[in-house]
Amino acid sequence: MFRLAHLSDPHLGPMPPAALADLASKRALGYLNWHLNRGRGKIDADALDRIVADVRAQAPDHVAVTGDLVNIALASEIDRAAHWLAGLGNARDVSLVPGNHDAYVPGALARAGNRWAQFLKGDGPGLMGDAPAGRAFPYLRRRQDVAIIGTSSAVATGPFMATGRFDAHQALLLEQMLVHAGRDGLCRVVLIHHPPVRGATGWPARLIGQARFQAAIAAAGAELVLHGHTHRSSLNWIAGRDRPVPVVGVPSAAASPTLDKRGGGWNLIEIDGEPGDWRISRIERGFAAGAQSPHEIARACLVPPARVPA
Repeated sequence: MFRLAHLSDPHLGPMPPAALADLASKRALGYLNWHLNRGRGKIDADALDRIVADVRAQAPDHVAVTGDLVNIALASEIDRAAHWLAGLGNARDVSLVPGNHDAYVPGALARAGNRWAQFLKGDGPGLMGDAPAGRAFPYLRRRQDVAIIGTSSAVATGPFMATGRFDAHQALLLEQMLVHAGRDGLCRVVLIHHPPVRGATGWPARLIGQARFQAAIAAAGAELVLHGHTHRSSLNWIAGRDRPVPVVGVPSAAASPTLDKRGGGWNLIEIDGEPGDWRISRIERGFAAGAQSPHEIARACLVPPARVPA
Protein backbone atom coordinates (compact mmCIF):
# COMPACT_ATOMS: atom_id res chain seq x y z
CA MET A 1 0.00 0.00 0.00
CA PHE A 2 1.17 3.51 -0.87
CA ARG A 3 0.12 6.30 1.51
CA LEU A 4 0.06 9.84 0.13
CA ALA A 5 -0.54 12.94 2.27
CA HIS A 6 -2.31 15.81 0.49
CA LEU A 7 -2.32 19.30 1.95
CA SER A 8 -2.82 22.71 0.41
CA ASP A 9 -3.16 26.46 0.84
CA PRO A 10 -1.07 27.05 3.97
CA HIS A 11 -0.86 30.80 3.22
CA LEU A 12 2.15 31.02 5.50
CA GLY A 13 1.88 33.83 8.01
CA PRO A 14 2.26 36.23 9.58
CA MET A 15 2.67 38.74 6.78
CA PRO A 16 6.24 40.11 6.78
CA PRO A 17 6.88 43.85 6.53
CA ALA A 18 6.57 45.24 3.01
CA ALA A 19 8.19 48.31 1.47
CA LEU A 20 6.00 50.84 -0.29
CA ALA A 21 7.60 49.85 -3.59
CA ASP A 22 6.45 46.26 -3.03
CA LEU A 23 2.85 47.42 -2.66
CA ALA A 24 2.71 49.48 -5.86
CA SER A 25 0.67 46.74 -7.52
CA LYS A 26 -2.07 44.22 -6.80
CA ARG A 27 -0.08 43.40 -3.67
CA ALA A 28 -1.56 46.43 -1.91
CA LEU A 29 -5.00 44.79 -1.93
CA GLY A 30 -3.60 41.47 -0.73
CA TYR A 31 -1.62 43.16 2.02
CA LEU A 32 -4.76 44.96 3.21
CA ASN A 33 -6.80 41.74 3.00
CA TRP A 34 -4.31 39.92 5.21
CA HIS A 35 -4.40 42.54 7.95
CA LEU A 36 -8.19 42.95 7.86
CA ASN A 37 -9.20 39.34 7.23
CA ARG A 38 -6.84 36.36 7.07
CA GLY A 39 -4.36 37.70 9.59
CA ARG A 40 -7.12 38.26 12.15
CA GLY A 41 -7.77 34.63 12.96
CA LYS A 42 -8.84 32.99 9.70
CA ILE A 43 -5.32 31.74 9.01
CA ASP A 44 -3.58 30.36 12.08
CA ALA A 45 0.12 29.48 12.16
CA ASP A 46 -0.40 27.32 15.26
CA ALA A 47 -3.14 25.32 13.50
CA LEU A 48 -0.79 24.77 10.55
CA ASP A 49 1.99 23.57 12.87
CA ARG A 50 -0.39 21.04 14.41
CA ILE A 51 -1.51 19.84 10.98
CA VAL A 52 2.10 19.33 9.92
CA ALA A 53 2.79 17.45 13.15
CA ASP A 54 -0.24 15.25 12.45
CA VAL A 55 1.05 14.52 8.94
CA ARG A 56 4.41 13.48 10.36
CA ALA A 57 2.72 11.28 12.98
CA GLN A 58 0.91 9.35 10.25
CA ALA A 59 4.24 8.74 8.45
CA PRO A 60 3.01 8.82 4.83
CA ASP A 61 5.22 7.56 2.00
CA HIS A 62 4.98 10.89 0.17
CA VAL A 63 3.53 14.39 0.61
CA ALA A 64 1.75 16.38 -2.11
CA VAL A 65 1.23 20.13 -1.68
CA THR A 66 -1.13 21.81 -4.14
CA GLY A 67 -0.13 25.44 -3.90
CA ASP A 68 -0.72 28.83 -2.28
CA LEU A 69 2.22 28.62 0.07
CA VAL A 70 2.42 32.41 0.26
CA ASN A 71 0.05 35.38 0.27
CA ILE A 72 1.32 38.19 -1.95
CA ALA A 73 4.57 36.55 -3.11
CA LEU A 74 7.05 38.87 -1.43
CA ALA A 75 10.66 37.67 -1.68
CA SER A 76 10.72 37.13 2.09
CA GLU A 77 7.54 35.01 1.87
CA ILE A 78 9.07 32.88 -0.88
CA ASP A 79 12.20 32.30 1.23
CA ARG A 80 10.12 31.38 4.28
CA ALA A 81 8.10 28.92 2.19
CA ALA A 82 11.32 27.20 1.06
CA HIS A 83 12.22 26.55 4.70
CA TRP A 84 8.68 25.33 5.42
CA LEU A 85 8.84 22.87 2.52
CA ALA A 86 12.16 21.54 3.76
CA GLY A 87 10.50 20.97 7.13
CA LEU A 88 7.93 18.70 5.49
CA GLY A 89 10.61 16.33 4.29
CA ASN A 90 13.32 15.65 1.76
CA ALA A 91 12.56 17.05 -1.71
CA ARG A 92 12.37 13.50 -3.05
CA ASP A 93 9.47 12.86 -0.68
CA VAL A 94 7.55 16.13 -1.19
CA SER A 95 5.92 17.12 -4.49
CA LEU A 96 4.66 20.67 -5.03
CA VAL A 97 2.57 22.51 -7.59
CA PRO A 98 2.08 26.30 -7.39
CA GLY A 99 -1.12 28.24 -6.73
CA ASN A 100 -2.38 31.64 -7.81
CA HIS A 101 -0.98 33.35 -4.70
CA ASP A 102 2.45 31.97 -5.56
CA ALA A 103 2.12 33.78 -8.91
CA TYR A 104 0.52 36.87 -7.38
CA VAL A 105 2.23 39.45 -9.60
CA PRO A 106 4.26 39.16 -12.83
CA GLY A 107 7.65 37.59 -12.13
CA ALA A 108 6.67 36.06 -8.80
CA LEU A 109 6.16 32.54 -10.12
CA ALA A 110 9.60 32.49 -11.75
CA ARG A 111 11.23 33.58 -8.49
CA ALA A 112 9.27 31.02 -6.49
CA GLY A 113 10.03 28.31 -9.04
CA ASN A 114 13.76 28.96 -8.75
CA ARG A 115 13.64 28.95 -4.95
CA TRP A 116 11.46 25.84 -4.68
CA ALA A 117 12.88 24.05 -7.73
CA GLN A 118 13.85 20.81 -5.99
CA PHE A 119 10.18 20.21 -5.04
CA LEU A 120 8.92 20.99 -8.56
CA LYS A 121 11.06 18.62 -10.61
CA GLY A 122 10.44 15.26 -12.19
CA ASP A 123 12.71 12.26 -11.79
CA GLY A 124 14.85 13.00 -14.81
CA PRO A 125 15.08 14.20 -18.40
CA GLY A 126 12.63 13.12 -21.05
CA LEU A 127 8.91 12.63 -21.26
CA MET A 128 8.63 10.48 -18.15
CA GLY A 129 10.45 12.95 -15.90
CA ASP A 130 10.87 16.66 -16.43
CA ALA A 131 9.04 18.61 -19.10
CA PRO A 132 11.04 19.71 -22.17
CA ALA A 133 13.55 22.52 -21.75
CA GLY A 134 11.83 25.82 -21.04
CA ARG A 135 8.65 24.18 -19.80
CA ALA A 136 8.45 23.52 -16.07
CA PHE A 137 5.19 21.55 -16.18
CA PRO A 138 3.99 18.92 -16.19
CA TYR A 139 6.57 16.85 -14.36
CA LEU A 140 6.41 13.18 -13.34
CA ARG A 141 7.76 11.35 -10.32
CA ARG A 142 7.52 7.59 -9.92
CA ARG A 143 7.22 6.39 -6.33
CA GLN A 144 6.69 2.65 -5.94
CA ASP A 145 3.75 1.86 -8.29
CA VAL A 146 2.44 5.43 -8.29
CA ALA A 147 3.07 8.14 -10.88
CA ILE A 148 2.74 11.62 -9.35
CA ILE A 149 2.23 14.16 -12.13
CA GLY A 150 2.48 17.84 -11.22
CA THR A 151 0.73 20.41 -13.40
CA SER A 152 0.45 24.17 -13.02
CA SER A 153 -2.59 26.44 -13.20
CA ALA A 154 -0.76 29.38 -11.57
CA VAL A 155 -0.68 32.68 -13.45
CA ALA A 156 -0.49 36.32 -12.42
CA THR A 157 -3.90 38.01 -12.61
CA GLY A 158 -5.36 41.48 -12.18
CA PRO A 159 -6.94 42.91 -9.03
CA PHE A 160 -9.88 40.95 -7.57
CA MET A 161 -9.13 37.98 -9.84
CA ALA A 162 -7.83 34.54 -8.84
CA THR A 163 -8.23 32.60 -12.07
CA GLY A 164 -5.93 29.82 -13.15
CA ARG A 165 -4.90 28.77 -16.65
CA PHE A 166 -4.18 25.37 -18.20
CA ASP A 167 -2.88 25.77 -21.73
CA ALA A 168 -2.96 23.49 -24.77
CA HIS A 169 0.76 22.63 -24.69
CA GLN A 170 0.59 21.50 -21.08
CA ALA A 171 -2.54 19.48 -21.89
CA LEU A 172 -0.70 17.67 -24.69
CA LEU A 173 2.24 16.80 -22.45
CA LEU A 174 -0.09 15.69 -19.65
CA GLU A 175 -1.93 13.33 -21.97
CA GLN A 176 1.37 11.84 -23.19
CA MET A 177 2.65 11.35 -19.66
CA LEU A 178 -0.60 9.70 -18.59
CA VAL A 179 -0.50 7.32 -21.55
CA HIS A 180 3.11 6.28 -20.83
CA ALA A 181 2.48 5.89 -17.10
CA GLY A 182 -0.62 3.80 -17.81
CA ARG A 183 1.35 1.51 -20.11
CA ASP A 184 3.88 1.08 -17.31
CA GLY A 185 1.08 -0.13 -15.02
CA LEU A 186 1.29 2.84 -12.63
CA CYS A 187 -1.48 4.38 -10.56
CA ARG A 188 -1.63 7.94 -11.94
CA VAL A 189 -2.19 10.82 -9.51
CA VAL A 190 -2.42 14.32 -11.03
CA LEU A 191 -1.79 17.46 -8.96
CA ILE A 192 -3.23 20.89 -9.84
CA HIS A 193 -4.11 23.95 -7.76
CA HIS A 194 -7.43 25.09 -9.28
CA PRO A 195 -10.29 22.56 -9.29
CA PRO A 196 -10.77 21.28 -12.87
CA VAL A 197 -14.54 20.89 -12.49
CA ARG A 198 -17.40 23.17 -13.48
CA GLY A 199 -19.02 25.19 -10.71
CA ALA A 200 -16.38 24.47 -8.07
CA THR A 201 -15.56 28.17 -7.71
CA GLY A 202 -17.00 31.53 -8.66
CA TRP A 203 -16.19 33.08 -12.03
CA PRO A 204 -13.22 35.21 -10.77
CA ALA A 205 -11.51 32.12 -9.35
CA ARG A 206 -12.24 29.61 -12.12
CA LEU A 207 -9.79 27.50 -14.13
CA ILE A 208 -9.43 28.75 -17.69
CA GLY A 209 -8.71 25.68 -19.80
CA GLN A 210 -10.74 23.35 -17.62
CA ALA A 211 -12.07 21.60 -20.74
CA ARG A 212 -8.49 20.97 -21.94
CA PHE A 213 -7.56 19.37 -18.64
CA GLN A 214 -10.65 17.16 -18.66
CA ALA A 215 -10.07 16.19 -22.29
CA ALA A 216 -6.54 14.98 -21.47
CA ILE A 217 -7.86 12.88 -18.58
CA ALA A 218 -10.69 11.48 -20.72
CA ALA A 219 -8.31 10.55 -23.54
CA ALA A 220 -5.51 8.97 -21.50
CA GLY A 221 -7.11 8.05 -18.19
CA ALA A 222 -5.98 8.68 -14.62
CA GLU A 223 -6.79 7.25 -11.22
CA LEU A 224 -6.95 10.42 -9.09
CA VAL A 225 -6.78 14.23 -9.31
CA LEU A 226 -5.88 16.30 -6.23
CA HIS A 227 -6.41 20.07 -5.98
CA GLY A 228 -6.56 22.98 -3.54
CA HIS A 229 -7.76 26.58 -3.99
CA THR A 230 -11.29 26.30 -2.59
CA HIS A 231 -10.25 25.75 1.07
CA ARG A 232 -12.97 23.08 1.24
CA SER A 233 -13.15 19.31 1.45
CA SER A 234 -14.75 18.10 -1.75
CA LEU A 235 -15.20 15.12 -4.05
CA ASN A 236 -16.16 15.41 -7.70
CA TRP A 237 -15.86 13.08 -10.68
CA ILE A 238 -14.76 13.66 -14.27
CA ALA A 239 -14.71 11.29 -17.22
CA GLY A 240 -11.69 9.04 -17.68
CA ARG A 241 -10.73 6.73 -20.52
CA ASP A 242 -12.10 3.57 -18.87
CA ARG A 243 -13.89 4.81 -15.75
CA PRO A 244 -14.75 8.04 -13.90
CA VAL A 245 -11.85 9.76 -12.14
CA PRO A 246 -12.20 11.21 -8.62
CA VAL A 247 -11.25 14.86 -8.16
CA VAL A 248 -10.49 15.55 -4.49
CA GLY A 249 -10.18 18.92 -2.77
CA VAL A 250 -8.89 19.65 0.70
CA PRO A 251 -9.33 22.46 3.26
CA SER A 252 -6.62 25.03 3.83
CA ALA A 253 -4.05 23.43 6.08
CA ALA A 254 -3.89 26.63 8.13
CA ALA A 255 -7.59 27.45 8.63
CA SER A 256 -8.47 28.30 12.22
CA PRO A 257 -11.31 26.16 13.64
CA THR A 258 -14.36 27.80 15.22
CA LEU A 259 -17.15 26.39 17.35
CA ASP A 260 -19.33 25.82 14.28
CA LYS A 261 -16.83 25.41 11.44
CA ARG A 262 -14.05 22.98 10.54
CA GLY A 263 -10.51 24.27 10.62
CA GLY A 264 -7.34 23.20 8.91
CA GLY A 265 -7.19 19.74 7.41
CA TRP A 266 -5.44 17.32 5.12
CA ASN A 267 -6.18 14.07 3.32
CA LEU A 268 -4.38 10.77 3.71
CA ILE A 269 -4.79 8.90 0.43
CA GLU A 270 -4.27 5.13 0.57
CA ILE A 271 -3.57 3.37 -2.74
CA ASP A 272 -3.63 -0.39 -3.04
CA GLY A 273 -4.27 -2.96 -5.74
CA GLU A 274 -2.82 -3.46 -9.20
CA PRO A 275 -3.17 -2.14 -12.76
CA GLY A 276 -6.83 -2.17 -13.75
CA ASP A 277 -7.91 -2.69 -10.16
CA TRP A 278 -6.54 0.17 -8.09
CA ARG A 279 -8.31 0.73 -4.77
CA ILE A 280 -8.13 4.27 -3.42
CA SER A 281 -9.37 5.50 -0.05
CA ARG A 282 -9.49 9.01 1.38
CA ILE A 283 -9.01 9.56 5.10
CA GLU A 284 -9.89 13.14 6.08
CA ARG A 285 -7.91 14.44 9.05
CA GLY A 286 -7.87 17.84 10.69
CA PHE A 287 -9.74 20.10 13.08
CA ALA A 288 -13.44 19.33 13.44
CA ALA A 289 -15.62 22.24 14.55
CA GLY A 290 -14.58 23.27 18.04
CA ALA A 291 -11.69 20.78 18.20
CA GLN A 292 -8.41 21.64 19.87
CA SER A 293 -6.30 19.14 17.95
CA PRO A 294 -6.45 17.36 14.58
CA HIS A 295 -7.85 13.85 14.32
CA GLU A 296 -9.63 11.58 11.85
CA ILE A 297 -12.88 13.13 10.62
CA ALA A 298 -14.06 10.70 7.95
CA ARG A 299 -12.87 7.92 5.66
CA ALA A 300 -14.29 6.42 2.49
CA CYS A 301 -13.31 4.33 -0.51
CA LEU A 302 -13.45 6.35 -3.72
CA VAL A 303 -15.90 4.17 -5.64
CA PRO A 304 -16.77 5.49 -9.12
CA PRO A 305 -20.41 6.47 -9.69
CA ALA A 306 -22.45 4.80 -12.41
CA ARG A 307 -22.00 7.91 -14.54
CA VAL A 308 -20.29 11.29 -14.31
CA PRO A 309 -22.69 14.15 -13.59
CA ALA A 310 -23.02 16.57 -16.52
